[in-house]
Amino acid sequence: VAMLGSGSLARTHAAALRLVRPISEIRVWSRHPANFERCAAEVSGIPKSAAEEAVRGADIVCTVTNAVAPVLKGAWLKPGAFVAAVGAPRPTWRELDDDAMKNVLVVDSREAAEKESGDVILSGASVHAEIGEILAGTRPRPPSGATIVFKALGQAIEDAVAARLVYEAVRPRTR
Repeated sequence: VAMLGSGSLARTHAAALRLVRPISEIRVWSRHPANFERCAAEVSGIPKSAAEEAVRGADIVCTVTNAVAPVLKGAWLKPGAFVAAVGAPRPTWRELDDDAMKNVLVVDSREAAEKESGDVILSGASVHAEIGEILAGTRPRPPSGATIVFKALGQAIEDAVAARLVYEAVRPRTR
């Protein structure tokens, strides 16, 4: 895993990925050396001084930054990689360059991506599908072996489902 960004989202994404996938290594980079070194230590990762060094060969790349200009170049991506583009949630901000955005693009909300995501708007990328459409079977899954970019902007329904799961996990059970 390559983690571009070293804030709280980097830490939670590292923890979540370890719950659902066997992870052999997490490489962490951000623009601030003290931050990525601290984050890498906290997630049992490896600090990297260059984004390219973190990304090359990674199966999963998470971009969790407040970048206004791309920090991930498509040329660095391993064929078949999965990119979780979570940061830069403004119409004029970008984490991914145009080459990265030429891959299969899946979004949490097409409407939100086309209005709020600089990665989508400024690259002119075409949305393959919303994740809900793929899960419901109304749109095809991306082809096997495709490099996939998932642009998440954080929809309220995701927060509501997460809150419900936490509530169910901690509420006392009655008999």
